[in-house]
Amino acid sequence: MSLTRCYLGDGSPESRSDSVEQEGSVCKLTWSLSEGSRLFRAVPPLAGKMAAASPDELQKLQERFREKNSTCFILGASGETGKQLLAEILRQQLFSRVTLIGRRKLNLEGQLYTNVTQEVVDFEKLDESAAAFKGHDVGFCCLGTTKAKAGADGFVRIDRDYVEHSAQLAKAGGCCHFLLQSSKGADSSSRFLYLRVKGEAEARVQAVGFPRCSIFRPAVLLCDRQESRPSEWMIRKVLGVIALAFPTAHSIPTVTVARAMVNNVVMPGSDDQKVEILENAAIHTLGQTK
Repeated sequence: MSLTRCYLGDGSPESRSDSVEQEGSVCKLTWSLSEGSRLFRAVPPLAGKMAAASPDELQKLQERFREKNSTCFILGASGETGKQLLAEILRQQLFSRVTLIGRRKLNLEGQLYTNVTQEVVDFEKLDESAAAFKGHDVGFCCLGTTKAKAGADGFVRIDRDYVEHSAQLAKAGGCCHFLLQSSKGADSSSRFLYLRVKGEAEARVQAVGFPRCSIFRPAVLLCDRQESRPSEWMIRKVLGVIALAFPTAHSIPTVTVARAMVNNVVMPGSDDQKVEILENAAIHTLGQTK
């Protein structure tokens, strides 16, 4: 008996269509039943507890977390999930200071951003910007590009090497909880470049040895991108309709992923499990609480 899952491309709307062009409209990956069971068990019991938190319970956790006066950084705040993540962090007012680390400064104006600082870095010379990673309790990583934009080598460098190097500097700088946006189907042994690179990035981040590491594996990300090719627009519309009947099957809104990542931070971690992996259904459930 086998367990079969289907994935439409990779973890972002734009690269989903790239994958459609490069690898066919549907990438079908099949595991044995035992392998599938092992993968499902990779989502720790803690994820279920987090998902079960009521709005009142979550509010109490948020209040206790604010008392810690914690700080955080965001990698990839200019991306679709990163934008939603920044907005959710500021909405919940969980951190005393938020640092955006990226290749360029974002245009942020207004009272809302008074506790937001920006650090411009060269990811090719990241060690020179090690100071940007110091003094943060929590790190959010939403770095990512596509093969179409950066080429195969550039994609690997950004989605795997930049992520790994950033994680190493974050750990050295005192980060205790690192949250990584990966992708559904991430697998270091996959024959598909995107899924293999995402799996390798996950493994390398885990190897850094954070006291707590949360890995999110969303399916197709639903969002309204300003730059969109017709094929991307069509894919999002079709998946949007499917999501009405099967909300956790093949897609998830970026705002839901962002909210799940922020909600995850305030939940207490497990003493005997430093790494937690949240699959699409768990992300969807955790992201519904607000």
